[in-house]
Amino acid sequence: MLRLLNYLKPYWKSVLVIMVLTLAGVFSELFLPRLMGSIVDIGITNQDLPYIYSTGLRMVIIALLGTVSMVLSSYLSARAATAYGRDLRGAVFTQVEGFSLSEFNQMGTASLITRTTNDINQVQQVVMMSLRMMARAPLMLIGGLVMAFNTNAVLSRVLLIASPLLLVTIAIVGHIGFPLFKQVQLKTDALNRVMREELTGIRVIRAFNKFDYEERRFDTANRELTGIFLKVARLMALVMPLVSALLNFTIVAVIWYGSRLIGSGSLEVGQLMAFIQYVMMILFSLIMVSMIFVMIPRASASAIRINEILDQTPTVKDGDASLSTEAIIGESVLEFRDVSFKYAGAESPVVCHLNFAVKQGETTAIIGGTGSGKSTIINLIMRFYDISEGAILLNGTNIATLRQAELRQHFGLVPQNTILFTGSIRDNIAFGKEGASEAEINEALRIAQATDFVHEREEGLDYVLSQGGKNLSGGQKQRLSIARALVRKPAFYLFDDSFSALDFKTDRHLRKELKKVTAGAGVLIVAQRINTIIDADNIIVLEQGEITGQGTHGELLKSNRVYREIVSSQLGKEALA
Repeated sequence: MLRLLNYLKPYWKSVLVIMVLTLAGVFSELFLPRLMGSIVDIGITNQDLPYIYSTGLRMVIIALLGTVSMVLSSYLSARAATAYGRDLRGAVFTQVEGFSLSEFNQMGTASLITRTTNDINQVQQVVMMSLRMMARAPLMLIGGLVMAFNTNAVLSRVLLIASPLLLVTIAIVGHIGFPLFKQVQLKTDALNRVMREELTGIRVIRAFNKFDYEERRFDTANRELTGIFLKVARLMALVMPLVSALLNFTIVAVIWYGSRLIGSGSLEVGQLMAFIQYVMMILFSLIMVSMIFVMIPRASASAIRINEILDQTPTVKDGDASLSTEAIIGESVLEFRDVSFKYAGAESPVVCHLNFAVKQGETTAIIGGTGSGKSTIINLIMRFYDISEGAILLNGTNIATLRQAELRQHFGLVPQNTILFTGSIRDNIAFGKEGASEAEINEALRIAQATDFVHEREEGLDYVLSQGGKNLSGGQKQRLSIARALVRKPAFYLFDDSFSALDFKTDRHLRKELKKVTAGAGVLIVAQRINTIIDADNIIVLEQGEITGQGTHGELLKSNRVYREIVSSQLGKEALA
């Protein structure tokens, strides 16, 4: 928790002003009971109206100054805490942006969302409460004790019993509450994960009529979260009655003991009234502390989860080398040299000892069975993961030594799972190239065979996509994803099973246009369909992560068993002739 307070440093001036205003407000509150006691003991006892009026006027002025101070203090506290939360969210978001897929897999999307929103909100609230109360409560506590002892030292003995009891109560609540609040965050993660899976997989759930099963999953997660919340609520419900009881018993004890002192002439009525006010201040300051300590355990649990993100060292790190666009114009080569890769925690590598090259001006295709490591190769090229052994070279430079942003600007990726963003079609295509002109966007749409369905809509390029492009078909989304890569005009195009949702006619026309526009670029196609890769200059056959053959379609038909089996299963045995 304390580490996260470093993000409050830019606002130290505001914090200093808040402290000064809080000090002024506390002093005004401390002086008011003394003045009120003076009015009773001097003004009313002596029937001195001028003294009553003058002292009353001083009380009004001090009360107004105190009110203004506390209002300004609350405003500045809210402003500083909100800015603190904004900066912390920005830091967490920036850190997450630098994560490789390994870190995403480790923490989980649902947990990262909860940590970025709910957890930071918890910490932000505690910071705001602390700025308002953390300084105010100790000042009021110390000031109240000083003023109470100054009013009557004998009567102050009551406080020596009440204050420790209240502090012990607060400490016990904090000790019990911390693990409960940690459980609240974990159960919130679990509920968010179930809800996210249900919303994203609603089509599958409906298709398989799994509503009852999903309801049971949600009900389990919901009940577990509710159970933890009830434990917390019961604990919090116990705090305020205990504090109120201690407060009331203390006031009763003060009045009883004070009345005896008044009877013996050791205490004035006005002093007793002032002392009761100071007791109220002391105990309320302890209540404020208890409120902070009630919130701190939950915020501490949230802070630990936020620090886990900030402390996470990305496994994929930027190199220092630079490779400009000019450096890859001409004869450029992307080369795999004895590359192997194993996922964290896996027993065996996904791909083993890969050796091949993707040359500019040529089309290289990768085909193989499910789980053979085809998409993993694309992920390794883009450095979503770092390889375990070997080297991937771009024009002879190891990509691990390059800055990630500079590496990726040379590639146009069309991922296996089409991702579109909320916004217009124009925005989604321009995502591939910032500032792309309308002519460039339309040309990319034409090549991707997307012109018809885009311009048949009244809004055209300004047609707004829903979240994930849910208002488009699978084939339409895939064509927009291809157009987004085309508008980039990179040195290398990476198609990760990017034609699977297209009908054969659209696929044929698209590949024909692609061949023209990518003639000077390197093209790597990962595909399941033989028809998509049949014209490739080099076809790589993968089986269980290893290359079993390379060559043209004709060469592999003669020499490679795995390739012949794939061709036979898709095109029939006559295609082998």
